[in-house]
Amino acid sequence: MVNFDNALAAAANAVDRELEALLPATEELEHRLFDAMRYAVLGGGKRLRPFLVVAGGQLFDIEMAQSVRVAAAVELVHAYSLVHDDLPCMDDDDLRRGRPTVHVEFDEATAILAGDALLSLAFEVLADKRTSVDPRVRSDLVMALARAAGGHGMVGGQMLDLWAEENPMDESGIVRMQRLKTGEMIAFSGEAGAILARARTFERQALRMYAHDLGLAFQITDDLLDVEGTEAETGKSVGKDLAAGKATFVSILGVEAARERVRMLAQQATTHLEPFAGKADPLRALCEFVINRRS
Repeated sequence: MVNFDNALAAAANAVDRELEALLPATEELEHRLFDAMRYAVLGGGKRLRPFLVVAGGQLFDIEMAQSVRVAAAVELVHAYSLVHDDLPCMDDDDLRRGRPTVHVEFDEATAILAGDALLSLAFEVLADKRTSVDPRVRSDLVMALARAAGGHGMVGGQMLDLWAEENPMDESGIVRMQRLKTGEMIAFSGEAGAILARARTFERQALRMYAHDLGLAFQITDDLLDVEGTEAETGKSVGKDLAAGKATFVSILGVEAARERVRMLAQQATTHLEPFAGKADPLRALCEFVINRRS
């Protein structure tokens, strides 16, 4: 039986140590930039995407140090996206992970630069030989992360999210928006271990499909928390989508149907893990965590 809480904490601790090493405190003239980067990255968080990378690597007996470097790159991109999403020109949030957002703690220009630098650092990490001695693996990681984070992934999803503030969106539109904004980065995280291992195509595809279903379940849970959660639980503002009249899974499906959709997606996700037998138990436990999370 997997102790999921311990496994999640162990992965988070390993990734946090790597992030600390990648972003040491500095006294250089541009230290304010690095202070903001450290603030964005080292301020807590569940580290679910890094956990996916680490657990996926364990399926193929990848060295922990390699998986942790890729997991750190994922977290750098995730942190950049949160910094930019919180800006006044985007979601205009002043609270993230229970403390002021980067543009509030520092200033808007510094937040933009910090996000830019975090994104650049992520690709520097992946391109380094310490991540993999195989140049083909490094190239595949860079390509896959670039696709997941760019216009046909996370950034494109954010554009759809902004568009949805002024335009009605049906369920298929919301699914597309969330698949891009959240799902593609989660899919990369799920597949990264297989890329490191140069695994067979069907194994990469199984992990990608697992992560896509998990990502959508995660986002619907987020929508439920925006309606039912509290600021103290989530560490961020709640009720903003409802107040703005923005279409979400909850507004279209209703609370109970949305919760049932989460259960269905989580169950569907686990079926994709059958080729990996018991080695995938941590990934199965992650599905249960997503269903029951309150933050």
